[in-house]
Amino acid sequence: MAKTDFYELLGVSKDAPGPDIKKAYRKLAMQYHPDRNPDDAAAEVKFKEINEAYDALKDDQKRAAYDRFGHAAFDGSMGQGGPGAAGGGFDFGGSFGDIFEDLFGDRRGGGRGRGGAGGPQRGSDLRYNYDVSLEDAFSGKKAEIKINTAVKCAPCGGSGATPGSSPTTCVTCQGMGKVRQQQGFFTVERACPACHGAGQTISDPCTTCHGAGRVQKDKTLSVSIPAGVEEGTRIRLSGEGEDGERGGPAGDLYMFISVRDHELFERDGNDVYCNVPLAMATAALGGPIEVLTVEGTKARITIPAGTQSGRHFRLRGKGMPRLQRSGRGDMFVLISVETPVDLTKEQKKLLQQFVDADKGSSPKADNFSDRINERWNETTD
Repeated sequence: MAKTDFYELLGVSKDAPGPDIKKAYRKLAMQYHPDRNPDDAAAEVKFKEINEAYDALKDDQKRAAYDRFGHAAFDGSMGQGGPGAAGGGFDFGGSFGDIFEDLFGDRRGGGRGRGGAGGPQRGSDLRYNYDVSLEDAFSGKKAEIKINTAVKCAPCGGSGATPGSSPTTCVTCQGMGKVRQQQGFFTVERACPACHGAGQTISDPCTTCHGAGRVQKDKTLSVSIPAGVEEGTRIRLSGEGEDGERGGPAGDLYMFISVRDHELFERDGNDVYCNVPLAMATAALGGPIEVLTVEGTKARITIPAGTQSGRHFRLRGKGMPRLQRSGRGDMFVLISVETPVDLTKEQKKLLQQFVDADKGSSPKADNFSDRINERWNETTD
């Protein structure tokens, strides 16, 4: 069977620069690595092929030979003195090392850090969702939360061994936490099957944690919710995540804040909006009204005569506190003029008298009616 073109294997063009070739190789090598595809023969074959391709293309001299002679440059068919005199036994140590850190290195960004082989491991980070009212978001509060997390086993001190005893160095990996296995022409490192990467074995496990070194436990924490928190605010509690394995440092707890909807107010950043229904007579004649603020006090607003629906009034500094800054946002009162309903006979009579006497008090309505009449007359002439 004809071998696949090396450039095609890596998914790059023939004029691709070295960094692009390396980037493509690393992506494919991580995808098809045997540790990520156990018992997958096809993935193992693919992994060998991309290693062979990268070994040829990462070196300028080998790449030049491949560009000129193709696969014949390396399969020995050009004679003992040709570019392929070394046969197919390439040294993949360098190319394998390019991805080794990606596969086995420290990944604290993912929530669980990997320490050195057989050494302490950082505990996982935890997430806690917490709801607050708008009033609590305004003033801040002290909150007590309960989490269930992995903590260091007290009797054994996190070692996993019965008190008075201690773990011993793993004889399989000699304390390295990983073993090497030859697969054809390259070597793969895996977590030690005897100690599962710990580098130590426990012959007499602790009866409390059964050798795990950690136990699940409910923990109560007191948390300060600062004034001005918004939807999605994240509070980091350092060292309050899971305790690490084998005495490793604890992870962090991330508290995500969600602010509940309010029956009167809507929030937009540091500003607060309040829809206020206004009686038609008050809107027409004007006068003072009182509104409730988010801090629980009352504010007085003077409504000008002839106020229309949609008009808003600003109360400066009556909004939400600015998180970790001084000052506050504003409060906006949005007016909605309400049409009277369920009128009595007397009220209807009075309104009819108003309609009969109404001349020019509703200029927009009068103007709209005049335009309709003009258009109608134009179409009927």
